[in-house]
Amino acid sequence: MKKVVLAYSGGLDTSCIIPWLKDKGFNTIAFCADVGQGDDFDAIKKKAIKSGASKVYCFNLQKELIEDYAFKALKAGALYEGKYNLACALSRPLIAKKQVEIALKENADALCHGCTGKGNDQVRFETTFRLMAPKLEIIAPVRTWEFKSRDEEIDYAKKKGIPVNVTKKSPYSIDTNIYGRAIECGVLENPWCEPPKSIYLLSQDPEKAPNKPTYVEIDFLKGLPNKINGKAYKPIELIKKLNDIAGKNGIGRTDMIENRLVGIKSREIYENPAGEVLFKALNDLESLVMDRETMRHKTQASQKYAELTYNGLWFTPLKEQLDVYFDKIHEHTTGTVRLKLYKGTCSVVGRKSKFSLYKEKLATYGKGDQFDQKLAAGFNALWAMPFMK
Repeated sequence: MKKVVLAYSGGLDTSCIIPWLKDKGFNTIAFCADVGQGDDFDAIKKKAIKSGASKVYCFNLQKELIEDYAFKALKAGALYEGKYNLACALSRPLIAKKQVEIALKENADALCHGCTGKGNDQVRFETTFRLMAPKLEIIAPVRTWEFKSRDEEIDYAKKKGIPVNVTKKSPYSIDTNIYGRAIECGVLENPWCEPPKSIYLLSQDPEKAPNKPTYVEIDFLKGLPNKINGKAYKPIELIKKLNDIAGKNGIGRTDMIENRLVGIKSREIYENPAGEVLFKALNDLESLVMDRETMRHKTQASQKYAELTYNGLWFTPLKEQLDVYFDKIHEHTTGTVRLKLYKGTCSVVGRKSKFSLYKEKLATYGKGDQFDQKLAAGFNALWAMPFMK
C-alpha cells in the first residue's frame, strides 16, 4: 500500500477524503495543524482514525504562524488587492511545510490536500510540496473524485458514518485561525446579497457596538507591535487582545470581490479585527518616520509581497529578499499610535516617535515658523522649467 500524508482539518472535504483514499488502497496518515481555529483536536484525531487513518499527527503552529508569517506580512504592508491581509493564506505555506516534514519522516510516497481545482489553496500547497519534496506524488481528490457538489459529499459522509458540521441548509466554507477568518459559499456566492449577520464570529455587529468610542494605543518596535496601552504582550496574546478590543467595536470586516490566481473572481468575506487595527496603525507610523521616496517605493514592494503570498510563492528567493528589505526600512519604525474605534470604524488620532521626521517648526503657520518662504520662488521656477516651451 502506498503511504500518503493528508492535510486534515476534519471539515467536509477532508472528512470524505480519508475513506475515499482507503477505498483506493492508500494507507493514510492525517496531519492536523492547530493554527488557532479553536477545534477539539482530540475529537478530530478520533474522527480521523474512525474514518480510516492509520496515524494522526497534530502540531500547534499558532506561535510560528503569528511570529514568522503574519508579522512578516504586517511589516511588508501586504494587503492583497488593497483589502485582504492574507490571514488565512499565510497559514498554507506553514501547514504545507510541516506536512512535508512528516512525509519525509514517515517515508511516505505521496502528499494529499483537500483543495478544490478553482481555489488558491491548491497552488499554495502544491508549490510548497514541489519546492521541498519534488519527488513525492501529489494527490488532490477534490479535483478528480466523483462528487459534483457539496450536497453529494454530505451524503457520502453520512453513508460512511462520518459526522460533519456542514448541513445542506448552512453550506458555508469557513477557514479560521488565530489571526482571522474567511467565509465563502452558500448565499455569499451572490455578490448582490448582503452577508447574513450570523456568519460573523470575531466582530460585533457595528450597529450593536458600544455607543462610546474606545481609544487604544499600540507601541511598535522596528515595525512590530509589542504593547497595548503601555502593557507588553507576547505576539499571540497581543493578537488575541486586539481581536477582543477591536471586535467588540465592530472592526475588521471585509466584503470583497477578488481575483483568484486561477483567473476567476470570487466573493470572499474576511474577518480580522486585530489585523485591521495593526495595518492602519503601522501604516500611519510609517508616514511619521519614513522619508517620501522610501514610502513610495515601499508601496510597490508591499503589493508584490501580497501577490507572492496570495499566489503561494512564500518559499521563493524574491520573497526572502523582500523580507530583508522590509527589515531594513523598519529600523526606525518605533513609536506609539493612538486609535479611535467606533461602530465599525478605525481611525488614527495620534502618533509619536523619537525617530519622527515631522518638524513642527517647519510645518507651523504660527509663531516659531522657521521655513524661509522666499526660497519657494526659485523652487517653483525650477520645478516648472522642464515643461515650459
